[in-house]
Amino acid sequence: YDGKYREALVLPCRFPNLLVNGSDGIAVGMATEIPPHNLREVCDALIKLIETPDATVEELMEILPGPDFPTGGIICGRQGLLEGYRTGRGRIILRARADIREEGNRTQIVISEVPYQVTRNALHEKIGELVKEERIKGVSDVKDESSARSGEPVRLVLYLKRDADPQLVLNQLYQFSSLQKTVSIILLALVDGRPRILTLKQMLEEFLRHRVQVIRRRTEFQLREAKRRTHILEG
Repeated sequence: YDGKYREALVLPCRFPNLLVNGSDGIAVGMATEIPPHNLREVCDALIKLIETPDATVEELMEILPGPDFPTGGIICGRQGLLEGYRTGRGRIILRARADIREEGNRTQIVISEVPYQVTRNALHEKIGELVKEERIKGVSDVKDESSARSGEPVRLVLYLKRDADPQLVLNQLYQFSSLQKTVSIILLALVDGRPRILTLKQMLEEFLRHRVQVIRRRTEFQLREAKRRTHILEG
């Protein structure tokens, strides 16, 4: 592992880091795009596969329904996710979590979660530019009211004009800003030293096979050490 081959990372870990932490990168013309997943859900899916080796991808997705992005967001539709987990390649549309609220006699759009790898500051700046250039009309002001102390690390508030259609403004934001983005899924990993595109089930199976090898080697090492110690004690 030299920093270039992220998909080549193999350690005797107790949970599949490749799925939980995710990975993205490109090397020798091959790209890896593995989104992060919830640790508890991944472990439950592994237990399911141990108990039911014939489980299908759809059955595993009942336990592991999709990625768990640290910045939140909403995955639109399920087809891209199903395709990605079934074939190892797919695309999903990820949207920010935005709510239309009425505050007194004014309408607001409050953004509380942003898409994966989109920073709050960059999004705030981009929306401000779109409003200034009048590509998005109907917004009177954009404020960053985020505060970790109040439990709202992300809170971008768009104050709308009285005659503005909030749903139209929101659709324009999805179209022109990074409030909506496409996330690729490419489950590429090295298996026995060779790059392979894996399904979700195959990734879990390879991790289980890896764990069996680790436990077997550990046990053989402990046995050798115990026999050597026994030989010394008997002598």
